[in-house]
Amino acid sequence: MTTCFSPVEASDAAVHVPSSGPIMRQSVSVLLTLRSWILDGTLCAGERLWEASLADRLSVSRTPLREALSCLAHEGLLERADRGGYAVRSFSPEYLKQTIELRGTLEGLAARQAAEARPPAARLEPLRQLVERIDALVMHPVLDEDALSQYTTLNSAFHQHLIALADNMALAEALARIEHLPFASPSAFVMSYAHSPSAHRSLLIANDQHRCLVDAITHGEGARAEQIAREHARLAQRNLDTVLEHPARLERLRGSALIQAP
Repeated sequence: MTTCFSPVEASDAAVHVPSSGPIMRQSVSVLLTLRSWILDGTLCAGERLWEASLADRLSVSRTPLREALSCLAHEGLLERADRGGYAVRSFSPEYLKQTIELRGTLEGLAARQAAEARPPAARLEPLRQLVERIDALVMHPVLDEDALSQYTTLNSAFHQHLIALADNMALAEALARIEHLPFASPSAFVMSYAHSPSAHRSLLIANDQHRCLVDAITHGEGARAEQIAREHARLAQRNLDTVLEHPARLERLRGSALIQAP
């Protein structure tokens, strides 16, 4: 049985390396390297991946390589090729919009379940603090790459805390799989805003939605929390449309080479 590893976004250092021996640790290393090569365009969309050449290129045996390839297929970055093996996937804009909508639906479910559970104030406090920290960050009219990187970290933490409040492992695992796909994660479009005045308005709206989510969960308003979370994902869909209309912005985003031309 193939064992996949902890899902990560931009920070590969967040991966927990299991302690079951050198093969497992090597598989994690190969997984991170291949995922990086796919997202930065080293491995191109449609490219067939040959085990023998990849094993030589990575200086590993085929056992950890096969584990890593299987995990990347599970994440959706690879697909089965004709006559066996794998190829790098490409994604249509419509498919990406559907994955964002699906993320919004699942996060909406998480928000509703969190609200209905009426978590104690102590569990909601991290969300409140994150909203305040994001507010302080986005008060400036133009954000540079360093500020946007900080925003990405805070925004990802907010969404992870939100999902954890639902206490639903199956839901968390489904969301983790979706967020590996290009532009499906909550922070997917942030870096396209570097030095752009339009970032200010979009990020202010996004954080106001965060604040409304916390308020709805605090008051046990499940239906309201679900609707806000789904609307929050629609903001990402609009951002995808904007990025697709501006090639210079698209090129700034990791994984852009995997997107098919509209």
